[in-house]
Amino acid sequence: MGEAAATTFASVVVLGIGFACAGYAYHKSYKYLQLKKIENAFEPGDPVLVLAAVGKDVPAPPNAQHWVMREEQAKIDAIINGTDKGHYYLIMGEKGCGKSSMLLEAMRKIDGEGCAMFEAHADLEIFRIRLGKALDYEFHEDYIGGYFSERGPRDTTALLDIERAMNKLEKVALQHRAKKNKPLIVIINQTHLIRDDEDGKDLLELLQQRAESWAAANLVTMIFNTDDYWVYERLKQLATRMEVMSVSDLPKAQAITALQKYRQRYFSEEVDHSILEEVYDRIGGRLSFLNRVAKSHNMLATCDRIKEIEKTWFLNQCWILGSEMDDDVMDQQKWASAAMVLALALVDKEEDMEPTYDAERGHVLPWFPMHKAQEIMTRADFIREMDRLNLFTITSTAQVRASSVPMHRAFKEICAEPGFRQFLQDTLERIAAIESLGRTRELVAKDLVLGGKYRISKPFSFDNRVEVKLEQPEDKD
Repeated sequence: MGEAAATTFASVVVLGIGFACAGYAYHKSYKYLQLKKIENAFEPGDPVLVLAAVGKDVPAPPNAQHWVMREEQAKIDAIINGTDKGHYYLIMGEKGCGKSSMLLEAMRKIDGEGCAMFEAHADLEIFRIRLGKALDYEFHEDYIGGYFSERGPRDTTALLDIERAMNKLEKVALQHRAKKNKPLIVIINQTHLIRDDEDGKDLLELLQQRAESWAAANLVTMIFNTDDYWVYERLKQLATRMEVMSVSDLPKAQAITALQKYRQRYFSEEVDHSILEEVYDRIGGRLSFLNRVAKSHNMLATCDRIKEIEKTWFLNQCWILGSEMDDDVMDQQKWASAAMVLALALVDKEEDMEPTYDAERGHVLPWFPMHKAQEIMTRADFIREMDRLNLFTITSTAQVRASSVPMHRAFKEICAEPGFRQFLQDTLERIAAIESLGRTRELVAKDLVLGGKYRISKPFSFDNRVEVKLEQPEDKD
């Protein structure tokens, strides 16, 4: 009896020790494989480059000659290949001016070695998944030990998962710096898609804290790519090692050269220089517009369509309703009329400007400092939303202007319509009248007999009260 019990006990001990050793070995090997997978994510051959070669038209040998070289490309190349380190970067510029394409071109030159790039998203869960895909990290969702947990393999929030991924990335970055003496590169594209709310603020704060500490240690260089000014305002509060790069439209000479190269690539034809200048006059140096025009058979007609698209977008968002508008739409009309007032101010300012077109630089769009634009609109809370909607743009130096050359042409057409200024004034007066009615209170006096009256007085008091007394006529009987 005792021998059987001893045998059973020994068997249980052996099995327990065996399971414990196997579990420990699996746990250690799982952690090692996780770090190895993240390390492999930074090896040459980033899948982002494969997708971009088709989706974003990134040049690749042997036909790289159509690429438009910009002044900012050398700086971005130095950041991506690890030569320029010790900082993290915020790249700002209007939609379609070539920010992402320059980053992808710099990655292509080194075959994506040491780089990871992913698109931001408003939903934190999707952001987490995209970060995990870029780093090849599963957030312990593939950990077999989770099958023995009653609460599931993942019982946490998206922010905690992102923090966990950053911890793993830091370990890999330490090994990478020891081997190659240069930082890893993490690019967050379209950062403006993160919501400007408390969750978005927490996410940006988490990312910026890591970017600051990693830049100081030369572990990881983080690059935030954005179209909107609010991201800069959010990051500026805690920034010490952040550098801001502003990317704008191409100047005239480069834009014409880019258009000629695009046209040569798509149609194998040489375009007359006067037509190229006419195209630039109509759409400016925005790369996305130039590429769209170069792909069309009638370039000038496409330029006009682009302007009409921008005009329609602006009118759909901001058209005013005049003196007959209903009071239910007053809040929306405050927003719309503020946009129209600012557009009109920009058009009027252009008339007072001496150089509106430079022979070398091209278009010189009128602009106001951000605080002045808020003064013109008489509202401080509208301009950022208009920047998000690409109606106006706020540059890295807080200059407010039209979002593009076609949009400014649309402003000029709208403001030149007969009766527009009076129509805008009628709208503003109607808004003021509705607000005045909202502030007015009506006091009705009743129950007065013949000869009766109210006496209103303001006696001396600390509470500034007003007394109302009813005085009835004396009864003669």
